[in-house]
Amino acid sequence: MGASKTEHFTEYQNQIALLAKAMGHPARIAILEFLLKSKSCICGDIVNELPLAQPTISQHLKELKNAGLIKGNIEGNAICYCINEEGFEKIKTFFETLTSKSNSNLSSECNPNETCC
Repeated sequence: MGASKTEHFTEYQNQIALLAKAMGHPARIAILEFLLKSKSCICGDIVNELPLAQPTISQHLKELKNAGLIKGNIEGNAICYCINEEGFEKIKTFFETLTSKSNSNLSSECNPNETCC
């Protein structure tokens, strides 16, 4: 989907898509898991944790920060990263709503071996 097509969707849909896209790489999931476990850290800690080069990790951190999933503060020569609670709350709310709606809309009569709907 081209960037110009985003105008056809709600602000909420575009925000969730941005968050989901940022989470769409296993290295970013690993970074998020590390930050959740550590509460906060500096970039060097992440480089020691993952089997990726520092510039690659920096690029992933940039994507996560641009999406609003993490925050970063400069502390001396390092940047301290931590989870952005607001971004996680948006993702959490989306999946809770999606799960709630899917549970109430699932047809108990639908057979997975047959064409349905």
